[in-house]
This record gives sequence, structure tokens and C-alpha cells, in this order.
Amino acid sequence: MRNHGFHHVESATYSPLIRDARTAAQLLAERVQEIRERSGQDRIHIVGHSLGGLIARYYVQRLGGDAYVDILITVGTPHQGTHAARLLAPLPVTRQLHPNSPLIHELAAPAPGCRTRFVAIYSDFDEAIIPARYARIDHPDLQVRNILVNSIGHLALPRHRSVIRAICTEFTHVDGVQPGTGHADRSAHTAPDTARSLPAPSSRSRVSQPRRKARRAGS
Repeated sequence: MRNHGFHHVESATYSPLIRDARTAAQLLAERVQEIRERSGQDRIHIVGHSLGGLIARYYVQRLGGDAYVDILITVGTPHQGTHAARLLAPLPVTRQLHPNSPLIHELAAPAPGCRTRFVAIYSDFDEAIIPARYARIDHPDLQVRNILVNSIGHLALPRHRSVIRAICTEFTHVDGVQPGTGHADRSAHTAPDTARSLPAPSSRSRVSQPRRKARRAGS
């Protein structure tokens, strides 16, 4: 992202031993507040991969983070859970990733007035999200764009050049759909300028300041 001109990029990580995504979302809220105070920016952008995206969405949707997050982009995030979680160790956080878990039901609850724009990038080759469509956000109250990319595995997603290009495009062209319209789909093969369906060889959240605000600040 720095190579694409984003000069203010920071990481917000969580422990691999985390037991509750809600607790991680509260810690993310503290991290965002610290970044805002230090940078002087009112609102920021967040990119979250896998569970990191779910944590960021919980912060935005359930903890009031929509007041501070302009765009949230998730990459390979199990928004509707994943059946692959049943194959993992039966830890509290993996149980939260089951399709019918209380956490997933919380995120499906009404969210009127949410100010953040969501972009969900998902792959038809993501072995960690079963079925692949569960990485979409389908929520009638949220401003959402779902972007399908092809033939990219779960761990390769946040490093693939087409995904990075799509993220940068979303940050520099803030043109989301209106609230109440559900979601807009954009497939990789119909939008080659943002996300090409290229195979890739081969979790944490990324936090960056909005480009448009950075320009006003003269950075």
C-alpha cells in the first residue's frame, strides 16, 4: 500500500490465542482511538484479512466504530461463518466462526444508520471459507460492495497484486452504493482494472488513513 502512495499505514494485530472476537474488537477500538489522536484524523480506513475482518466488522457494526471508520475492506472473511471451522481445534474463537454461532447472528442483526462503507473481497478458491459465498456481506442495512476474485487461496489473498490493486482503488475512489440498497456485486472478470482473476503461488488487520483526508492535510 505504501508503494501505491499511502503514507500512513499501521498494523493492529491480535493474539493467536484470542478466545473472543468481541474482546479483540474492543482492543481494536482502543487502537483506532490512539491512531486518530496521534494522526489528527477524524476517520480512517481499515483492511482486515480473515478473522481480522470479522473483528473489524464487529467493531464498526456493534461498538460504534462506524463513527470513525470511513471504509472497511475485508479479505477472505467468514461473514456468514465457515464450515471449515468444524475441522479446527474446538477453541472458543473457532466456535464463533460456525455458521450459526451467536456472533454470526449478532452481525446479521439490524444495523440501521451504519455510516461505514463495506467492501468484501472473496475468492472462489478460498479453502478456509466453505462455501465461498459465506465471505460475502449480504446485509440490507449496510452499504456493501462484494468483489469476487478467482483462483486465489486464503493465505495468498492479502498479498496478491490484484487484491491490493482492488483495495487501493476502493480507497481512492469513494463511490459506494446508498444505504438500504443491500449490496452491489463486482466480479473480477468484469472489472479487470480493480481485481483480475489471476492464480497466485502460494491475519491481521491493516489500518490506514483515508487518502482524501490526507490530501487535505497536505501530507
